[in-house]
Amino acid sequence: MLAFLRENIRWLSAGVLLTFLSSFGQTYFISLFAGEIREVFQISHGQWGGIYAVGTTASAIAMVWAGGLTDRFRARSIGAIILGLLAGACLFMALNPVWWLLPLVIFCLRFTGQGMTSHVALVAMSRWFIASRGKALSVATLGFAVGQAVLPLIFVALMAVYDWRLLWGSAAVLVVCGVPILRTLLRTERTPHSMAQSNQSLGMLAQHWTRNQTFRHPLFWFMVPALLGPSAFGTAFFFHQVHFADVKQLPHVELVSMFPFFILVGTVAMVLSGWALDKIGTSRLIPWYQLPLVVAFVIFAFADTYSDMLLGFFFLALTTGANSTLPNAFWAEFFGTRHLGSIKAMAAAVMVLGSAIGPGITGLGIDLGVGIETQFLWVAGYFVCATFMMVIGVARYRSALG
Repeated sequence: MLAFLRENIRWLSAGVLLTFLSSFGQTYFISLFAGEIREVFQISHGQWGGIYAVGTTASAIAMVWAGGLTDRFRARSIGAIILGLLAGACLFMALNPVWWLLPLVIFCLRFTGQGMTSHVALVAMSRWFIASRGKALSVATLGFAVGQAVLPLIFVALMAVYDWRLLWGSAAVLVVCGVPILRTLLRTERTPHSMAQSNQSLGMLAQHWTRNQTFRHPLFWFMVPALLGPSAFGTAFFFHQVHFADVKQLPHVELVSMFPFFILVGTVAMVLSGWALDKIGTSRLIPWYQLPLVVAFVIFAFADTYSDMLLGFFFLALTTGANSTLPNAFWAEFFGTRHLGSIKAMAAAVMVLGSAIGPGITGLGIDLGVGIETQFLWVAGYFVCATFMMVIGVARYRSALG
């Protein structure tokens, strides 16, 4: 592992940088400001969830087209452009004066941050590394973990001193600082463009699948519930973290203090899942990786002590960590890498759509009087069904890998 890191530190660091900077478009970061946003613009939980759903859904639609750009342009170039747009989106949030622009603000943040910045990093890792794809993904996605571990604590603490809009301006500055670093790290890309054709791995039936072929294949649709689930309900959990803390009669800062533990467990799960998929294979691991979410949401529904909450975060982290590596490796392994950018963009659009649906549905449920704890029991049942679909789909088409 150390030799792998030494030989590839430049490209892996670029992946870590991109996944870290994507934090400013991720739900867990945006939701830190939910209380301030709802207070300033005088909107309810359901209205805020609806606004978030509209902006995120629009970003999912845009991802279907824009994600394919990673098949045509170098990560060095497109990554720098996307980071510039993400910085602009952060400034948009900082300067926005009216509620009716919030859907556009959310679209910009979600599309450039959670959507394209993450997409560029993960497609690059999946394409540049074949035999060590699991290790590369697990290292590069450490940026997600670092961002989720440190940014909530820092920004919640800073909100006690500084205006929330000023903090969004500081986020824009941080993203801009990442542009020259990224271009320096990727001065030369690991797989030169001229060698791209010879460094691609094949998918099922020893062929490269196009986006349209993948869309029509039954395995894609067997995976859709699993794609939607973590994005929809993991997003909803963090989106409503302020409300959830109130329901549990827990100070918000105390809930946020559990995030480092969640990130630590998730990071270990991410690294282990990356190692395991290189050794065991994606097809043997992916059908089962969402079962810990069933346990997590049942625990969150009934938790009434600090230790109960930590146990819930433990099981949530197991799938969250594995979700950073297994699905990304799945598309490369089953459908090949020649059109990976377009295929991953389609899958990312489904996940982004899920992150729109989750907060919208749960926010509406809260407004209608359906408690968040009751909703979490239904969420647990959803993940049982998603696991069942993955088991059937992967078992049916595993033999096509050869």
